[in-house]
Amino acid sequence: MVSTPALRARHLDSQYALQQAIVEALGKDATDPDAAFRAQAATSACLAAMHTALTRWVEDHGRTRLPDLLARALTASFGDDAVATHRKD
Repeated sequence: MVSTPALRARHLDSQYALQQAIVEALGKDATDPDAAFRAQAATSACLAAMHTALTRWVEDHGRTRLPDLLARALTASFGDDAVATHRKD
């Protein structure tokens, strides 16, 4: 997907549509442009982190666990407190 321009363009279209659907599902008030902007920015950042993790996962042939890559990407985007860790004791 990354190396094929048509697939990459389709992926970007899908990402945009997904971003819009998430923002609408969050119910952000469309009359408050600042709230809508924050929701769009946060959603876009999360989707970009997901894309980055998936790309790395494919590049390393699935050797790294995808949830670990997602956590690393979200932490890189939002800081150390972005991902709650759950330990199984």
